Amino acid sequence: MIIDFHTHTFPDKIASLAIEKLKAASHTRAFTGGTDGELLASMASCGIEKSVVLPVATNPEKIPHINDISAEKNKSGKLIYFAAMHPDFENARDELRKIRDLGIKGIKLHPVYQDIDFDDIRTLKILEYAEELGLITVTHAGLDIGFPGVERCTPKMIKNAVSSIQPKKLVLAHMGGWKMWQEAAELLCGRDIYIDTSFSIGKMMQDTPYYSDAELQLLNFDKATEIISAFGENYVLFGTDSPWSDQKTAIDDILGLSIADDVKGKILHKNAERLLGI
Repeated sequence: MIIDFHTHTFPDKIASLAIEKLKAASHTRAFTGGTDGELLASMASCGIEKSVVLPVATNPEKIPHINDISAEKNKSGKLIYFAAMHPDFENARDELRKIRDLGIKGIKLHPVYQDIDFDDIRTLKILEYAEELGLITVTHAGLDIGFPGVERCTPKMIKNAVSSIQPKKLVLAHMGGWKMWQEAAELLCGRDIYIDTSFSIGKMMQDTPYYSDAELQLLNFDKATEIISAFGENYVLFGTDSPWSDQKTAIDDILGLSIADDVKGKILHKNAERLLGI
């Protein structure tokens, strides 16, 4: 089994527009059209059994609607929809309880898109409520390719937050901090924090010529292995950030690492199964 812990889809009627808008902001290639159907087809082609879909709420007013849709879509089986949450949502405690009662496994935060620091008290309250309810929290970590220079979830901010809340079900996307990997490994290792491997290993694929070759480079296999070792083999989850990475290539990247086969198994599915309770 392979579980992709980090994917995104959009409603069919707006998927094309959303993909084009995000491509324009990031100058990167999309490997699917961003619909559930295309994600499922990609999964089938490379042997992924389940994918976690992470909705991002840029507007707190949209939270209930997004989460009701996530609950309904979870009935399909192969796609595990998380809920969206925004630190400015006024009824966060009630909504988080509803999320739990609907059987949704966790929530997604994106400090950059939501324009709030990760160690802001509003974010800390969300983390605390989610932890009390046994929900997983996945957050974007590090820089974001669509917002050059914007720092809303640095390793230092994450350290401040986890020192206060001490969550046990926090997942830092993009190997703990996109383009801030060394600092993340130094400040956050040994804290029982999960990381996912999405959009962090190998090389970015640009949509049209925009970045230099150096800018396209992500973690090489040696550096990726170092970060996995720093956070611990039991705390690393396979993720792709589909549609922004090719799922088959991302699997091959994990298989190409110089780590034991049993550790690869933990990354590709066992750690996710344990965290998701499946």
